[in-house]
Amino acid sequence: MCAKGEIRCLAVVGLGKLGACIAAALAGQGFEVIGIDVDLRKVEALGQHRAPVEEPRLKQLIEQASSRLQAASDWAKAISQADAAFFVPATPSLPDGSFDNSYLVEALRSAAQVVRAEKKEQFLFVVNSTVTPGSCDNVFRPLLEETLKGKCGEDFGLCFNPEFIALGDVIRGLLEPDFVLVGESDELSGRRLEEIYRRLCTNSPPVLRMSNLNAELAKISVNCFVTMKVSFVNQLTAVAARLPGADARVILEAIGKDRRIGATYLKPGLGYGGPCFPRDNRLFQYVARAAGVEAALAEAADRINEQVNERLYETVRAHARAGETVAVLGLAYKPNTNVIECSPGIWLCERLAQEGWSVLAHDYAAGENAARALSSGRVRVCPDPRQIFQEGCRAFVVTCPWPEYKELFAKAGPLLKPGSVVIDPWSLLNGDVNRDRGVDHVSDLA
Repeated sequence: MCAKGEIRCLAVVGLGKLGACIAAALAGQGFEVIGIDVDLRKVEALGQHRAPVEEPRLKQLIEQASSRLQAASDWAKAISQADAAFFVPATPSLPDGSFDNSYLVEALRSAAQVVRAEKKEQFLFVVNSTVTPGSCDNVFRPLLEETLKGKCGEDFGLCFNPEFIALGDVIRGLLEPDFVLVGESDELSGRRLEEIYRRLCTNSPPVLRMSNLNAELAKISVNCFVTMKVSFVNQLTAVAARLPGADARVILEAIGKDRRIGATYLKPGLGYGGPCFPRDNRLFQYVARAAGVEAALAEAADRINEQVNERLYETVRAHARAGETVAVLGLAYKPNTNVIECSPGIWLCERLAQEGWSVLAHDYAAGENAARALSSGRVRVCPDPRQIFQEGCRAFVVTCPWPEYKELFAKAGPLLKPGSVVIDPWSLLNGDVNRDRGVDHVSDLA
């Protein structure tokens, strides 16, 4: 029997790309962990010490922590053993930019019913999913108090605890975060969650504790700020492309030396995508509108991000021959993941097909997901990128900077036909495209 308030066993609700990694990371640092999900395939996979989702290092971590890691689809089995639970269900975007809490509400209610039936004291509810600011105080707290017939901060605790991770690098992000953000309903709950992170993290990061509302706002503010930085880069590259002799790469390297700005994200490329940046930016706009404030910077970042895709398409139109097949290399929104949400590569494939072009596409991880998403018969996803060369393609567009593409072009040799054009917004292939053979390397968008 553990001392009152001590946390030894944790439940992790939702075994998706973040939840599965949280469960494995906690188990790897010595906690007893029970993962729970309605998807029986994920439960079965974790129960058999297999990774329920694709993510670097996850499989190895699960195998190493297998003796402390369980999985269940039964709420009573999971919650009855736990002292706290991390909740990571999906919170889909709604048309107005706010997030749908319905899956999270259902999970919190189901867990609370078990907590009440088991007469568990000081149970800690930790919400990790990004939510519309105000959700903890106005939705989750009343729900839990009603279900548990108790008072938040006295009979149980409620914390909002978002993770700032990048898909493809989630495990490192969990174990070595820049900082840990803890929203707390009360001082004891915040301290208990902080103690969990003191054991979980390997780099002794600062733990910033605040109200749940402040933490909810801080989470989306971080991502909203990053989208503005990305869009500033794309705004600058658009200007530099119209001024003969200007080089955005040189300019960005210079201004990144200013410590007020920093070099992170100050590299030319394409727009931001994925499951977090676009959604959190629009959620910030929703919150601002609801408060009667114009979110002009966030709105402008969105507009610029959309313009980048159009500039990419216009660049293809300017350099590819009419009627020829275009190769789109990179369908994930970033390397080291199979996620295609808001991916520039997917957008370009669809736009080219819509305008009558034929497309050969490839990605090192997201090929299957892309093939399911791309319904047009004009787009064919190739499992091997060398096949694109073999089919005589002369127009190539690098839409995701997988390092493997650099090696691919370095070894292409005579397969890269004279007169070909390689559109490379990331400047990934500098020095690896044979201009001596009449191959045009384009890094600036129209």
